[in-house]
Amino acid sequence: MQDIKNLVRSYIMENFIMGGNADQFLDSDSFMDRHIIDSTGFLEVVTFLEETFSIRVEDDEMIPENLDSLNNIEAYINIKKKHTS
Repeated sequence: MQDIKNLVRSYIMENFIMGGNADQFLDSDSFMDRHIIDSTGFLEVVTFLEETFSIRVEDDEMIPENLDSLNNIEAYINIKKKHTS
């Protein structure tokens, strides 16, 4: 299975960066600062994360520290998976 960052990067490339290059953003780049994902897009990302990783993203967890970069998403998913296992 692909790692978390690769799965999320592929999803973002397919859904938000039409015809772009996966090297356009680094793992640490803020999606909001780089204008990769807007607020509506974050809801789509949350749905993707919930379905792909079998987690539930609570309303109070929808913060940049959890979801605004590939690094943040990976750390967040790892914490969520640890608490559900």
